[in-house]
Amino acid sequence: MQDFLSLYKFEIINTIALIIVLSIIRAIIVITVKKIGARSGTTEARAGLIGRYVTVTLVLIAFLIEAFILGVEFSEISLVFSSVFAVIGIGLFAIWSILSNVTSGVIMFFSFPYKVGDKIKIHDNDFPLEAIIEDIRPFQLHLRKENGDLVTYPNNLMLQKAVTLIEKDALDEII
Repeated sequence: MQDFLSLYKFEIINTIALIIVLSIIRAIIVITVKKIGARSGTTEARAGLIGRYVTVTLVLIAFLIEAFILGVEFSEISLVFSSVFAVIGIGLFAIWSILSNVTSGVIMFFSFPYKVGDKIKIHDNDFPLEAIIEDIRPFQLHLRKENGDLVTYPNNLMLQKAVTLIEKDALDEII
């Protein structure tokens, strides 16, 4: 055990430092996202979802940095990452709409002018809609029509269509 610690002392210290630094960065980002969410009136669940996205991104960055700490060559890492990204790219091309909705959900978290409870009108030629925002999820919005019907509307279409705010905090009327 003593030989192991003395042999890998540099790697162990750097790994511990990496974990501490990325944990601090994660905590700062998660706290900031929660403050932004509270200020903009979004739910804690949405702020938690963005926090999970940040955590996954930081874990991937940690794996990359840890590989360099352990002495893996750049050419080896680039080979692995190019292969992984090729497979992911082909898979994401097949499911691009899901990726588009998730990305739209993140954008909507930071810059969406409407919140849960607002009555909106979506100006869509194919499917005009007037409803109250009941929930904002990672892939879609849950909209409640006046007749009580629940409509799920994709996040990416919310960013592409013109939307008008009819009434703020109208959710109480239906419930």
